[in-house]
Amino acid sequence: MRLRSRFAVAIMAVAAALSAADANAADKSKDSAKEAPAAAQTCRGTDMLAETATRNPQAYASIMAAAAAAKNSGAILWKIEKEGRPTSYLFGTVHLTDERVTDLSPAVKDAIKSSKTIALEVSDVSETATSTVIAKSAPLVMFTDGRRLDGLLSPSEYDVVKSIIGRSGMPVDLAALFKPWIVTMILSTSDCERAKVQSGARVLDMKIAEIGKSEGKDVIGLETISTQIEALASVPEKQQLDMLRSSLRFADRTDDMMETLVQLYLKRKISAALPFQIALAKEAGVGDEAFAGFQQKLIFERNAKMGAVAEPLLDKGGVFIAVGALHLPGDLGLVELLRKGGYTVTPVE
Repeated sequence: MRLRSRFAVAIMAVAAALSAADANAADKSKDSAKEAPAAAQTCRGTDMLAETATRNPQAYASIMAAAAAAKNSGAILWKIEKEGRPTSYLFGTVHLTDERVTDLSPAVKDAIKSSKTIALEVSDVSETATSTVIAKSAPLVMFTDGRRLDGLLSPSEYDVVKSIIGRSGMPVDLAALFKPWIVTMILSTSDCERAKVQSGARVLDMKIAEIGKSEGKDVIGLETISTQIEALASVPEKQQLDMLRSSLRFADRTDDMMETLVQLYLKRKISAALPFQIALAKEAGVGDEAFAGFQQKLIFERNAKMGAVAEPLLDKGGVFIAVGALHLPGDLGLVELLRKGGYTVTPVE
């Protein structure tokens, strides 16, 4: 949530790259990595949606009604079939290290094993790959026109941003230079989750890639890190700021936000994630129009592009496609787009 499920690994790599220039920040990162085994035991938070059901039943009912209205929202593993082609699969992921998520079911393992190709959003989200892209994409990540983030936020909001940047292991002075979307990304990753990744824990997508490579399968990306960063940066700035302000309102509940996402994923109710986020934004005084650019640029447009890239793979058959679960449901989701492309797409689990 708060976009965290989409780009957490890439942004943590960005943080590592940027902080490398500062010795103190690098030391902090090393300390966090050393503390990771202990932190890994305490990452779980409170399910905020369950909390909402008790605290505000009307808001909860509205969230779940919106989720139920989304097509193809009850499964995360789908079988893709067309006559004359080997069976393919579509799997929705969340980009987290939580063992409840990364412990793949027998059905998912069998689907991977039976496939010839593994297609992820991005095939390489290593620190080296991400740092290289960031070095070429500075105007998308940082202000280069003389403006500063501290001039766009209130003093109290910016104080929270500085605290977040400091905890992430980067020099606090960088905070004013960052564009709003990247601060939202950094904010959406809890200290605990960051420490786990720095200590070597793998998010679900990376685990799938490792399984594929260990079995000698081709592992490819439907997108590049560059195109993902371009999509994030293309969200209108006002909407970026509104989404950041919403995230700052709940900055002390990052582990709880992540736990909520895990619970939605495990219960196969991932389509409630965005309505829940919009409901939280309203509590922070941010209207749902703030999410229009996110939905258009980060979900709808990317669905169309990923579907087009996947088409030649699906035409051959035997491909296991693993992308963020929010890309699957809805009228413009991948399940529906594949059906319109002539494929029979049925839920497995």
